This record gives sequence, structure tokens and C-alpha cells, in this order.
Amino acid sequence: MAKPMILASGSEKPKSEKEEEKKIIIGKHDVKVIDGKYTPEILWQFGRIEGYDGCEYNGKIAYNVTYFSLEENKGQSVIYITDIDGKENMLLTLTANNESSPKWVKKGTKIIFLSDESGSNQIWEMSPDGSERKQLSFFEKDIDSFIISPDEKAVLFISQTPYIFRPEDLYENLDKTTGLMADDLMYKHWDRWQKTVPHPFYAFFEGDKIGKATDILEGTRFESPLLPFGGIEQLIWSNDSKKIAYTCKKKTGLEYTLSTDSDIYVYDIDTKTEINICKLENDPDRNLGYDINPRYSKCGKYIAWLSMERDGYESDKNRIYVMDLETGKKKDITKDFDSDVDEFCWNNEAEIYFTSVWHGRTMIYKINLNGDITQITEGDYDFMNIAMFGDKLLTMRHSMIHSDDIFIIDILNNNGILRITSENDHILNQLKFGKIEERWTKTADDKQEMSWVLYPPDFDPNKKYPGMLMCMGGPQEACSQVWSYRWNFVLMAAQGYVIIMPNRRGCPGFGRKWLEEVSGNWGGLCMSDLLDAIDDLATEPYIDKNRLCCVGASFGGYSVYWLAGHHEKRFKAFIAHDGVFNMVSEYNSTDEMWFSNWENGGPYWVKNPVTERSYVNSPHLFVEKWDTPILCIHSNMDYRIPVAQGQGAFDVARLRGIEAEHLYFTDECHWVNKPQNSVLWNRVFYDWLERHV
Repeated sequence: MAKPMILASGSEKPKSEKEEEKKIIIGKHDVKVIDGKYTPEILWQFGRIEGYDGCEYNGKIAYNVTYFSLEENKGQSVIYITDIDGKENMLLTLTANNESSPKWVKKGTKIIFLSDESGSNQIWEMSPDGSERKQLSFFEKDIDSFIISPDEKAVLFISQTPYIFRPEDLYENLDKTTGLMADDLMYKHWDRWQKTVPHPFYAFFEGDKIGKATDILEGTRFESPLLPFGGIEQLIWSNDSKKIAYTCKKKTGLEYTLSTDSDIYVYDIDTKTEINICKLENDPDRNLGYDINPRYSKCGKYIAWLSMERDGYESDKNRIYVMDLETGKKKDITKDFDSDVDEFCWNNEAEIYFTSVWHGRTMIYKINLNGDITQITEGDYDFMNIAMFGDKLLTMRHSMIHSDDIFIIDILNNNGILRITSENDHILNQLKFGKIEERWTKTADDKQEMSWVLYPPDFDPNKKYPGMLMCMGGPQEACSQVWSYRWNFVLMAAQGYVIIMPNRRGCPGFGRKWLEEVSGNWGGLCMSDLLDAIDDLATEPYIDKNRLCCVGASFGGYSVYWLAGHHEKRFKAFIAHDGVFNMVSEYNSTDEMWFSNWENGGPYWVKNPVTERSYVNSPHLFVEKWDTPILCIHSNMDYRIPVAQGQGAFDVARLRGIEAEHLYFTDECHWVNKPQNSVLWNRVFYDWLERHV
């Protein structure tokens, strides 16, 4: 790929020198790797491609990349454009502002994007060379994300609205209080107290500005998109720009935390009325599960969305539902497909492209309305973020040894694939990676379990290496060709470990039966699958059986705590990140109650065969068998698995005289996202293993 060109970017509102001093331009890093050694510091020098938009009129792709500074402990997002063969790659934004979410408008003559130049995140416009920048929106709050209507006369955007009442609003002379009040459940979610919720707004263009905005959910505490991970993909304009289809779970408090039943609503802008297309009158299929991400077909005859069947089960099969907008009839076109759909896009009125994981790889598939499916990609990769680009398909691709880049798939020419960006090749080409292999193991119940095995650089089969068992989270999390900036698996292997990553019971991509055998049985076959995998790897002559370790996060952290009481001296060290230690106290303090109810069979005070099997497998009940050093990592803002879980495990280990350490972050959630915190996490992680393994 060609080296990016830098274009001047003028602004109608230049900042003063004093104002500019407050911001630092981060930009792309010039990285020099010593002896091919992969380190956590190098990982934070990577640019992260996070969004893009293709224009049929000029054949250009606009995309944004975020760069991070360890010294500043923050990131900066910038915008590039490139042509269809990736040869002319141009950086459009040169200021220290964060600029993202580029969208082509006016037949490719303008780009609309988000910028915080004015002091808050607002919608701006610029020419494709970065010039003629001007602010279009002046909304009183930050705009999180947006999409332009097909006729380009209006914009749909997401912004935050108040959720809970504040004590200082109720009681006089308490303007400095830090107290928060709640009157129902769901007062906290993922990483924050519910002070605000996202609402969808729409507004029309008035000349060179965006006019007054209308809140579709005004006066409610409902959220759209759905927290904590939903974004603008959960909303869409109709083809005629007269309607907005949006995802919403019209529940709050106790009702919200017990249910996953979200729906697709179609809002009419002219009449300001809406219908719930998931629960139409006299429709026998009421769509009681998780319904998200509506998409209109190319000519507007159909609307499709992702749908789950069962309420309360967040990992139910993700299906593509298609509704005929003339008749109101809907159909699950993926009923014969034995895996989940991750995302999809329409090609025409009769054909949809989608991504799904199978046997540890996320591929792109084509399906027609009769349910006939064709796989169109292959290889040891994960594909994601698919979108039509004229008669081609735009996508991102990564693997365990390569970060995200943008690709084009020629669906009219044997699905030929063309790489468009090479964002991190200047770093990747200097690093040494070991090989990655697929391995199949016979399980305790005579099934076959697929694992990925990662080898260190310069692997020598005549030497002895420590082995690492990687316990995946979820528990329904795919062990695929994932590239991660948090748990980077090839970075772990580069420290000198042979890693096995089992697709144990519960991991998607091996059929529904395999996946559903984890729910209600966390201490069952999924745990024996993990031990089967590491025992199989340990038969290799290059594995030192006396230097095995076990690590994992979330459900993987539960796995570590559980295995600490059942491993029969296999391992020399454990690391648990944000794992469940005491299932009873976890139930009392987590945010999404539907998860615990489904996975454990209900609350601990309800007696049935599933709850009785679940809660007796709480790791805290087996601490008398703990005998191995353990590192417990947890964060204060983790409301999915609250911090007392990690601290309780650490305290018990020390009370029992077991060598242990506790790494605690005051300002992180279930994930460690801040640059310096992440580097600290990695250093403590590898130091612990170096000392004990």
C-alpha cells in the first residue's frame, strides 16, 4: 500500500494558541522494534481502524483511525480517505481534535463527520481534501453517533438524556454532594451508574445548519440503542426517508433487568406515530427475545433484523428475520443454519450477506430468502463490518497475527478479495510471530473439541516450553481468529509460552447443542473440556508438564477459580481477571439479572434441579483445595462482576496461606482500556507468570 499523503485542513474557526496548547496531536507512530520482540508498549503504538464509509460516486472510502499515546494516556481519532485500490491514501485531519464517523454526502463531494473542535462532539462537514470545514450541528449535548437520511435532508443521531434523579435536585444547599440515589434495579449497568440513557433524535437540515432536534423517546427512561454495547447500527432510515426503524426495550428497573425482550419500532416522522413490528396484532410469532439492528432492503420491499427466540437468554441463536412490508408476514430465513448470525447487509431484494463463526473462524456467507446459504470467504481469519459498496462488498478482516484492515470483495468475480489498507504493516513486518495451529482433542464424553494452539517465535520442538491454558469468557464467547488490544494472544505467546485455547462446551461455531451444554452446568462438561485440552497438549514432548499455567477473564475467571479447586496439581500458577468467585454474592450484586437467571437456573433461593447444580459449583466452596499461587485482577467500575468477587478470592487465598497478589484498578470496568493501565496489567501479568512458571 502507498504511504499516506497529508492534505492541509483549514478551519473556519481557528483556535487560539492558548487553546491549542491544551491538546496534543498524537498521530501515527514511527515504531522501531528490537530483535522482533513483541511488547505491550508496541501494542499501544498500533493504529485502530474503527469505522468507514464507501462512496459509489467517486470510488473513495473514508475511514477513521484512533492512535494512542502512552505518555498522554489517551487516544485521538483521525480521518483518512483512500481510493478503491488503496494506492492514494490521504490523511484529512491535522488538528489535535477527535474526528470520526465519516459519511459521504452530495454524490461524493462532501464528507460529514463528528468532531469535538467546538468543545463538544458535533456534526461537521468538509470537502474530500479536508478543506471548507464547517460545523453543522449545535446541539446542547455531545452527539455520540449519527446517520444521514437517504434523501440527505435530515440526520438521525444519538445523544444522552437524564435517567435518575439527583439528591441535589431534591434537597436544598447540597450542590457539592456526591451521593447518588436509586429507586429501582438497573441503577448501574456495565461501567456506570445510570445517570443518563441514549435516545435517538432526528433533525432536518436548514441551509448550512442542522435545525431543531426531536427526541423520539422524549419523556421516557427507555434507551435506544441498547446499553452497554449498542450503537447507531441499531437504527436505520427507511428508503424514502419518511420513517425510522429503531431498536428499543421499553422496560426500566426491575422489569428491564429480568428481560432481554427488545423490539423493532417503526416511527413515522410525519404523524409522529409508531408500530412495533415484532408484536403486530394477531401475529402468532411475538418475538419474545432480543431483536436488534433493522435493515431495509435495497428497494424497500422488506425489512430484516437480528432476532432471538427466548426471553432472558442473551446467547440464544441469532437469526435473520425478514418481514414483507406489504403483507406483514415475517420469516426466519436462517432456521436451517446451525450457528449465530453476527451482522448482515442487504445486496438486493432477494439476497443478504452475513457473518458467522464456524470452527474458530468468522466468515462471510450469502443467503437468499429461501434460506439457501453459500460461504464466500475462507482462511484463518475473522471478517466483520460488512457493507455494500456498489456491486462489491466492503469489509474488515483480522487474525490473531494481523490487526484490522479494510478489504473489498468482488462478489461478481469469484469473490476475489482486494486489500485496501495496511495500517500497521510498518509494525507487524518487524515483529516475530510463532505459528498457530488447529488441534482436535477427544473429550471425556467421546466428543471432539477444537482448540487453537499458539507457539512462541522461533519455536524449537526439541526444547521444553511452559504451557498456558487460556479459558475463554462468555460463557458463550467464540474462540476464533480474534485480534484483541486487551488480551492479545500472540503477545502472550511471544513471551515464550505454548498456549492452548479450547473451544469448550459453550463456545459458538460448533452447533447449538454444543453451545447450550454450558448453561446451568458451569462446573460440568465445559470444565472437563478445558482439562482435556491441556492434558492433550501436555503429551507433546516440547511441553514441560511441570510448568503449566491457567489464565482467563470473566467466565474464564470463573473457570480459573473453579479449576484452582479441582486441578489436582496440574498448574503452577493461576491468573483470574474479573471472574465470578462466589455465585451467591454475584447474584446479589450484578447488573443484568436475566443472565444469572438463565445461566444458573434462577436465583439461589429458588430450589430446582438447575439451581441446585449451579450454586454447588460456586468456586468459593472449593477453596479448601486451593494450593497454587494465584493473581486476582479486578476493577472498581465492573458492575457486571463487581469488584468484591476478585477481592474476596484474593482475601481467601491469603487467609489460607497461599501466595497471591491482587491488581486493582479504580477507574476501569470489566475491561482495562486506558493505555497506562493496560501496560501495567500486562507487566504484572507476565511478571507473575515469569516468577511462578
